[in-house]
Amino acid sequence: MNRFAVAFAPLILAASALSAQAQDPHAGHTMPPTRPAPAPTPAPQEPARPAAQDPHAGHVMPPAQTQPAADPHAGHQMPAEPATVDPHVGHVMPAPAPAQPDPHADHDMSTMASAQDDPHAGHDMSTMSMGPPDVPTSADNPGRPPEEALPAAALSGPAHAADMIFGAEEMTAARRTLVRENGDVRTTAVIIDRLEAGFGSEDETYLWDVQGWSGGDINRFWWKSEGEGDFGGELEDAELQALYSRAVTPFWDVQAGLRQDFRADGEDTTHLVLGLQGLAPYWWEIDAAAFLSTKGDLTARVEAEYDQRITQRLILQPRMEIEFAASDIPELEIGSGLSSVEAGLRLRYEFRKEFAPYVGVEWSRAFGDTADYIEARGGEAEDTRLVVGLKAWF
Repeated sequence: MNRFAVAFAPLILAASALSAQAQDPHAGHTMPPTRPAPAPTPAPQEPARPAAQDPHAGHVMPPAQTQPAADPHAGHQMPAEPATVDPHVGHVMPAPAPAQPDPHADHDMSTMASAQDDPHAGHDMSTMSMGPPDVPTSADNPGRPPEEALPAAALSGPAHAADMIFGAEEMTAARRTLVRENGDVRTTAVIIDRLEAGFGSEDETYLWDVQGWSGGDINRFWWKSEGEGDFGGELEDAELQALYSRAVTPFWDVQAGLRQDFRADGEDTTHLVLGLQGLAPYWWEIDAAAFLSTKGDLTARVEAEYDQRITQRLILQPRMEIEFAASDIPELEIGSGLSSVEAGLRLRYEFRKEFAPYVGVEWSRAFGDTADYIEARGGEAEDTRLVVGLKAWF
């Protein structure tokens, strides 16, 4: 047995070495020496300042005391400090009030503007009036603060205090000049409402309708003129009015004066005129008047027109004129009642506000005895014609 072990001992040692090499893959290899890991680069630092020289260098220092300092009150008997007495001892304290609920609880306050977003941040708002302005208005505003009545002493002095210093005569003239230069402005205008030629089935006619005024906002002098005739023939009729006009409301004037008619047959007539002219609701321009002749004939006429803007320069104007008579007037071929109606439609183009040519169509019709008078002399009671004209003012 011992011989066998001695004989196989080299083989057992070789097997053990092979087993160790199988476990370590680098066993038996000559490995190069391992390089040390590079040291991290230190951050740049300020150069170290030299330490201050120790003034005790080279001195033999006695050992520091490690024992605590002696209590100066050791062995003394100190009086006991009295306990602080609670001032509320023995008092019955009421229960604290419950906390009020937060009115903004559960609200999202994230969208509220910060103080930087406030355009009035840093402004003194204490002098701003929070109430409505105390100014007169045409509306009955219950929110306005009440105004106290003037004290009696405020009305006890003269109507114009400056009269006591400069004299009543001088100040009266000054006030009259102030009104004339600032409030009583005088204006003058001439309006060519219609200056046109008409082309019908039998004849060609011309017509004018012109008016103007001179004066202020309240009192004015008005004049009006109308007339018509046939091209190549005589003037049929014309009229001229001279009127005093007074504004009774912001949009209406009452007018009174005289009218003089001129006719081809020599039947000139004078009339008294009483009229009303102004702007009706929906922007209808109205000119209505009654005429009483020196012969006792009473007639009336109403004109209405409206400007419908299609563009800033192109305007469509419907127009209507109606005439009435209280009695028959044979020499003027006018019957009682509704005597005639004219209705037209004109389209004008404003090259300027003061200059606007137009084209249109107009229909006219006589009624009652007026139609009989016209047909008796061979005329037509109804007529339609094309019109071309000009509207201007200056």
